[in-house]
Amino acid sequence: MIKSVLIFSESDNCVLHLSDKRIEVKVTFLGTGTSQGVPIIACQCAVCLSADTRDKRLRSSIMVEHQGKDFVIDTGPDFRQQMLREDVRNVDAVLFTHEHKDHTAGFDDIRAFNFVNQKKMEVYASARVQEAIRREFAYIFSDFKYPGIPEINLHLLENKPITIQGVEVMPIEVMHYKLPVFGFRIGDLTYITDANFIAEEEKEKIKGSKVLVLNALRREQHISHFTLAQAIDLVEELQPDVAYFTHISHQLGLHEQVQKELPTHIQLAYDGLQIEL
Repeated sequence: MIKSVLIFSESDNCVLHLSDKRIEVKVTFLGTGTSQGVPIIACQCAVCLSADTRDKRLRSSIMVEHQGKDFVIDTGPDFRQQMLREDVRNVDAVLFTHEHKDHTAGFDDIRAFNFVNQKKMEVYASARVQEAIRREFAYIFSDFKYPGIPEINLHLLENKPITIQGVEVMPIEVMHYKLPVFGFRIGDLTYITDANFIAEEEKEKIKGSKVLVLNALRREQHISHFTLAQAIDLVEELQPDVAYFTHISHQLGLHEQVQKELPTHIQLAYDGLQIEL
């Protein structure tokens, strides 16, 4: 377990140092909400009406800084807002977990980085996700290149280790009901979203992680997501030093109340939270 934990707050953000060792990976939670975000349009529940900024959740995504490289995992509908909020100046690569719109819809806005950095964006996705990107963003791949469209280099992700600009990335295949989805391990960080089943051989890739980020949608059973209880059970099985829950629905409850129910080594993530390990 963690021997020294330092937590400090600045405005609504928190930076967590997992040890006194040299920082190797920095994670920023760009969004921690489910497909509709929180609050949900027109909803009058206590969570959606909450004044607590931790109950305001954009669609799920993280930014990982490692070995001088900046990777974003998923570009949902709120991607532009997330980049502006965190004052992101550079993204070296985008990795996609799967093709659902709450994880891909903001893809067009990567063109801002094309302009600023004067280079194509490196994009990593499975063959199925690539097919969806080509279909949904067909203008990127057309013979006639309209001025200002995103410029990308598209790379195939398979269920085997890959090195991206010197950084080792381990894809982890999980199941989102019947849809295979990729999680990722980068160093001592494992990030998994949109899952309700992980095979034993894929769990082996996660073991030994210092930080596990895992989806925990709500308390009630769901066809394609871990419930809060299932996510807690999986954390206890895999034994990371600390776990953070993401892809959270308004049905889970108020952040402050749910957090009080959790063991000290399990935290609810929230938008803008930063972790260094």
